[in-house]
Amino acid sequence: MRTRRGTDARVRRTAVGAALAAALVLAPQAAAYGVAGEVASAPGAAPGAEPGVEPGRDLTGGIRALDLTERGRGDAVLARQSTRPFRLLGVTWTDPRAQVTGPIEVRTRDLVTGAWSGWTELERHPAGLDGERPGGPGSTEPLWVGPSDGVEARVAGAQGKEPLPAGLKVNLVDPRTSDAQRDGGRGRGGGKSGSGKNGKNGKNGSGKSGKSGKNGKGGAKRDGAPGGRPVADDSPTTPPSDPGPRSTAARPRVVTRAQWGADESEVTEPAIYLPGGRIKAAFVHHTDSRPYDCAQSATIIQGILDYHVRVEGWRDIGYNFLVDKCGTIYEGRKGGVDQPVHGAHTYGWNAQTTGVAVIGDFTGEGAPRAALASVARIIAYKLGQYGVDPRGRTTLTAGASQTVSGRGYVEGDTYSFDTISGHRDGFATACPGDGLYGQLATIRAYAAADEGTGSGGGAGGGAGAAGAAGPLSFGGRYEAFLPRF
Repeated sequence: MRTRRGTDARVRRTAVGAALAAALVLAPQAAAYGVAGEVASAPGAAPGAEPGVEPGRDLTGGIRALDLTERGRGDAVLARQSTRPFRLLGVTWTDPRAQVTGPIEVRTRDLVTGAWSGWTELERHPAGLDGERPGGPGSTEPLWVGPSDGVEARVAGAQGKEPLPAGLKVNLVDPRTSDAQRDGGRGRGGGKSGSGKNGKNGKNGSGKSGKSGKNGKGGAKRDGAPGGRPVADDSPTTPPSDPGPRSTAARPRVVTRAQWGADESEVTEPAIYLPGGRIKAAFVHHTDSRPYDCAQSATIIQGILDYHVRVEGWRDIGYNFLVDKCGTIYEGRKGGVDQPVHGAHTYGWNAQTTGVAVIGDFTGEGAPRAALASVARIIAYKLGQYGVDPRGRTTLTAGASQTVSGRGYVEGDTYSFDTISGHRDGFATACPGDGLYGQLATIRAYAAADEGTGSGGGAGGGAGAAGAAGPLSFGGRYEAFLPRF
């Protein structure tokens, strides 16, 4: 996923500042920060407006919704506001099929420094990315902004000529914390996070994301708003085998949902599995995120889960796996690390693939080596379960009709893809950013080097079992492939 950044310089917090932010975000806000030194306000916002806390509407799980005000000229604004602390946000509207053809932009105020960010353009999620969800809104992707206490937003129709959809809101998410999250998601123990019984990430237990707007070089321009049924009607709720098949690649260490603090009480629907019971390809993504520390990774993932489920109405977090910039791998959608879990990450192609997202924005710079190596390891493990060559090609059946970079995909027809592809290869988006997209060849090489390193199967465990995990230390067989940044 990507955003278009404003021209304001980003404030990079020191370690002391980050620690202070973590403490402040959990405490009541004592007073609103001043607005001196701000960049220009959104259209329609009074430059001298009193910041005062917006009443908003409290939702469940630390989420607040603030209404945008239409100006009558095809655009809407949320004037700059002081708010209760939050760390992630996204924009929604009532009708998921309604289109917002102009830019959706937000900016936020840092809780510690009081500095306002530049404008960030959010991209839209396609309607039905996690299937037809009754009552679900139209929405953008979520954006991690770090501890913040102010927000401003502006939304425009195409050159002010098209009406905006009803019910435009900015949703502010303050993820809940837990012992696992305070430990950075690197809890001790863990064991298998497989298809356990009795509702624990398994049989009876309980995507990304579309992009629009201006894409980076090599990206795609979105054409229209796709519909379709990206979640197959016959997706089973029991895995094809338990444990899952053994792999030709070692199973890497994975921080389980329990370890990173997933709130399973909000994920009430059963996990679903790929209708064909096998993974044929992997799509690589990035999340929308401003700079972060790896100690925040678990909280970022909890925030994405909260947004996907509590705001967008999805069954669970969309990605199958997430990897932070330090190389720690996190279990995403529940159903079992060793299972072909049906995610919601690449519109039209979810029923045959797995999705791995790197936490961060790689529109410009590429991902760190540790992240690349970990993405390769989890993909090698998943493809190796089904005998798929990470450097090969595969044939996928389109689950929806859409146009990507002038190439039309027709629902039900088959198309050839690299077995490790970028999100933009299957959907009109700039994701995973030019930087990370340019590193896919490196990921393929790493993944190919992992083949034959072990038989990391469903219950196999061994050195590659899910369990305690920290920042990745790597070298050896990967050194020949390492790019020099």
